[in-house]
Amino acid sequence: MSAQGEQLTDFERRARVALEESVTRIDGRVRSRLNQARQAAVEAAESHRRPLFSRLFTLVPTASAAAAALLVAIFLVHRGPQTEVVRTPPAAVEDLDLLADSDGLDLVEEGGDGSGSFYEWAADQTQTEAGGSETDT
Repeated sequence: MSAQGEQLTDFERRARVALEESVTRIDGRVRSRLNQARQAAVEAAESHRRPLFSRLFTLVPTASAAAAALLVAIFLVHRGPQTEVVRTPPAAVEDLDLLADSDGLDLVEEGGDGSGSFYEWAADQTQTEAGGSETDT
């Protein structure tokens, strides 16, 4: 480990000598202008730096707006399409049940002759019930 430390110090010593020689080769007027330019750059960088406290006040509204936009986007995406529930009246459901029931069709056809005697019987039943109730009152 000490050998590595000696190599680094030897490297550092050679780098320092090379940099000092390059500085001595530059005349005083150029060195003065470089130093002035460096000082002006440091001052400009320090004057443009704002304190952390003032930078936070500019970030809070921006972050709030971004969070609100994200929430709206998530709400709209996950809401999904709105579908209406179609409610059929109960009579339509009963009609569909009658059409789907093959035994009901046999009653209507009465053996397949198509005479419609079932309808005649149903009409007679309704009339008897209506006539019987009239006589009771």
